[in-house]
Amino acid sequence: MICLKRLIQLHCQLFLLGLSRLACAQELAAVSEKDYLGEVPVVLSVSRLPQRLDETPGSVTILDRQMIRMSGARDVADLLRLVPGFRVSASFESNAPQGSYHSSLSDYSNHVQVMVDGRSVYSAYMQGGTGAGLQTVAIEDIERIEVLRGSNSAAYGARAFLGTINIVTRDTVDTQGVQAQIASGENGIQDTLVRLGWGDDQARFRLTADRRADHGLSGASGPDRVNRINFRADLRAGPADQVELRAGQSVIDAGVGFSDQAGNDVRTRTMDTSFAQLDWRRSLGPDEDLAFQVSHTAETIRDQFPYRSIAGVTISFGGRASNDNLMLQHTLRKGADLRLVWGGELRRESLVSRPLYNTDAEFVTDFARLFGNAEWRLRKDLVLNAGGMFERGNMSGDHLSPRVMLNWHLAEGHTLRYGLTRAIRPPSTYEKSGNVRYYLNGTLLDSTTVARGNVGPELVLSREIGYLGEFPRWGLNLDVRVFEEDVRDYIKSYNYALPGSGGNNQAVDFRNGENFNIHGVEYQLKWQPWRDGQLVFNQSLVDNSQSVSGTYPARPYHSMGLMFMQKLPQGMEASLMYHQVDASHFPGTDAQAPAMSRTDLRLAKALRLGNRRGEVSFVVQNLGPSYQDFMPSFYFRHQAYVMLKLEN
Repeated sequence: MICLKRLIQLHCQLFLLGLSRLACAQELAAVSEKDYLGEVPVVLSVSRLPQRLDETPGSVTILDRQMIRMSGARDVADLLRLVPGFRVSASFESNAPQGSYHSSLSDYSNHVQVMVDGRSVYSAYMQGGTGAGLQTVAIEDIERIEVLRGSNSAAYGARAFLGTINIVTRDTVDTQGVQAQIASGENGIQDTLVRLGWGDDQARFRLTADRRADHGLSGASGPDRVNRINFRADLRAGPADQVELRAGQSVIDAGVGFSDQAGNDVRTRTMDTSFAQLDWRRSLGPDEDLAFQVSHTAETIRDQFPYRSIAGVTISFGGRASNDNLMLQHTLRKGADLRLVWGGELRRESLVSRPLYNTDAEFVTDFARLFGNAEWRLRKDLVLNAGGMFERGNMSGDHLSPRVMLNWHLAEGHTLRYGLTRAIRPPSTYEKSGNVRYYLNGTLLDSTTVARGNVGPELVLSREIGYLGEFPRWGLNLDVRVFEEDVRDYIKSYNYALPGSGGNNQAVDFRNGENFNIHGVEYQLKWQPWRDGQLVFNQSLVDNSQSVSGTYPARPYHSMGLMFMQKLPQGMEASLMYHQVDASHFPGTDAQAPAMSRTDLRLAKALRLGNRRGEVSFVVQNLGPSYQDFMPSFYFRHQAYVMLKLEN
């Protein structure tokens, strides 16, 4: 919208004119005031270099352990409401609870890369979707979540088209002993967790088993259950060598389908994902190390039901997929002003599904990647990040994703950032080769998807200017991002008449059908008005030229999130979360998704039982009226639960 462009331009002009004077005033504040907020956080996952938050090539939201614990959230998708620009769904209907950034909330939301401890957890079977990946580990095992808002393909490849989410699990040194917790409440909430940590300075271990269960959204089939087991070992292999082993399995049983749709009947869909990961790091000196990672992920989807309209016909959407990854990375310093990271990666995706591809053949996609980033301190107050990734795929060809970002420290605690990024996302196997047909005794009954392979990669060109400021006198941190993202060759589905059908038989195909521009401003603010209280606030204003049937915006114009945390006497604490999103549209339909708002409340008290520590908490999710989620017939209603946690 024109009004938004003018508003952004006006804000930027006023902001830049006043920034220098404001920064100088802040320099006059006493040094002790900086201790009020602590040191600038170090981010690990943006450029692959450990960097201070004010020197990263992009805007980063960090959800720390305190925010995660006090939010009352039961999964990672729920936490993304605290990140500017994210739209979130709690539905298990097509995948699992998920979030999308600056893109339409779709069945698979495959434009953001999700990693757990550096391992990519997208689903090759679910068209690169990340919903199941967000369910990899229990909330209780997460130390922090780093979210880069903006394309990060320069560091992590095509899956990071519009951003990255890196979930960092807790160090084994912080989870020694035994912990058990149970939650019970409305809507069938029954969550349990048992964790065991043991070891010494040479070898530490953690084993966590947990279950998350409820009846699901109102109007959806439900129930929904997530069962997980995760193991981690941290081993000191030598004076300069650190080895980390991880393995786990998650099984998602989701009630999906509709009783009045014979072709999408009520049933339980099972998504079974297992993984193994080895990380080895060798220190080659004070400012140099070598890192090696190898991982394997396997997923099996079981999803079938009898077709009620025709006896003897079974509809299935099942199959299996795997990801194998090998990565080598070298980090070093060349002099006082230059740090480098470079390396290579080999990845193989394989996929087998007769129901989705009308063949028992295995679809294999191979990627070879070379990446690098240089952090060059041009002056004491000027830092340049320049890097990129060259990616070769047997299905998508050769692509280069570069990024250049300049960070200017105007004064202590005040940084301006400007940069350019280019990224691509190749079509998924299904978008190129999907072939869904139904047979009875060898006779073709229907074809619903017949992809003809006439689809290429999507492209995004991003420009952004940002500001990161600390105002210790007022206990305030501010991060502002003004952006423009030009998306080209966006992949969309469409119906076409199958040859020889006379126009009577329509099937779905995919093509690069749309170019559009996304621009806007978003910011996040952290305010500590007094020692035991903290307010976190974010807001996003986004204008885009993409619409659904020319009527409803593909993504909300405005969204905001708020969280207030307060420690109280007698070991008590309280927190309040609020989230609001403008109207947009429901995934895969022309129907409008009305504006929604949600308020959550959490009260907790610390316990001491002999040598055991504990906590009892009471959480209410959605204090207000029910709101529609993912589909017009799905509602997130008011629900409350009580959690008890004990550990020693």
